[in-house]
Amino acid sequence: MSEDPRCCGTGTCIIDPEGRCWCGQQWDGEKMAMPKLELSADEAQKPSSKPNQPSSPSQ
Repeated sequence: MSEDPRCCGTGTCIIDPEGRCWCGQQWDGEKMAMPKLELSADEAQKPSSKPNQPSSPSQ
């Protein structure tokens, strides 16, 4: 079996033709890295709510 140069060095990488490893990392052309989060157009337009935000003190 030939060693894939994209392997992280653990010897356990299983990389598909698109460069995705079973662990979730993806080949970016230079190194294995976690893929960027891609949001749908609907999710990108939603206002983000920030839980646990302290409210303004009332006077």
